[in-house]
Amino acid sequence: MMYANYHSHTFRCHHASGTEREYIEEAIKSGIRILGFSDHSPYIFNRGDYYSNYRMRPEETEDYVRVLSDLRDEYKNDIEIHIGLEIEYYPLYFRQTMDFLSQFPIEYYILGQHNLASETEMPLSWPGHPSPDPAKFDLYINEIEEGLSKYNFLYLAHPDLMNFTGDAETYKEKCTRLCDLAKKADIPVEINLLGIRAKRNYPNEIFWKIAGEKNLRTVIGIDAHDVESISNEAAYRQALDIAVRNGLKIEETLEIK
Repeated sequence: MMYANYHSHTFRCHHASGTEREYIEEAIKSGIRILGFSDHSPYIFNRGDYYSNYRMRPEETEDYVRVLSDLRDEYKNDIEIHIGLEIEYYPLYFRQTMDFLSQFPIEYYILGQHNLASETEMPLSWPGHPSPDPAKFDLYINEIEEGLSKYNFLYLAHPDLMNFTGDAETYKEKCTRLCDLAKKADIPVEINLLGIRAKRNYPNEIFWKIAGEKNLRTVIGIDAHDVESISNEAAYRQALDIAVRNGLKIEETLEIK
């Protein structure tokens, strides 16, 4: 099983299950030595008519940090625990959100771009929805590019999330641009185990072939939304196979600055 996982969610995102303690004990049982929690970050939208229902709420952040801090101390002889968040880059709200989060001891942030534009502008524009529109793919890449220029994220989650159904050459062109951005930023890209477990459109072999040709830094992330996924050896082996086929060297641990 994997040595370290930095991509784990909690019930606070309102679409995951299991307690932090259950995740930790399952990780210990599975041989994981480093477990990072990166629940879906709260976002400060300043929109009285909008309240996200698939991420942690701002008022839940303090308890998230407190519980994980206590558990980190309790299990310090058994496993290394880190407190992070998975966050989107929404240009309209990113700075004020980071200002809010700066009052908490968050150790790292994963960039996971789950929406095109912000939720308040395009609430149903999840990149995983099939689309033949290259303009949507460009918007996805543009937001990642701007986000990488604004903050030093630990890594880029599920970079191949975009479910583009147009022609193959356009897909390769967009993936090449995205891989070039990751290479320039020297940021690891994630082979995402949730995509494997749920049989989604990612991981996409075309993307990872290009990533291998570019020699991108690569990690494997469980993207755990339930306790059982922590010990899913079959999904981990499939991710390793993707890495081997495409000449990618997996970074087992990452430096948290």
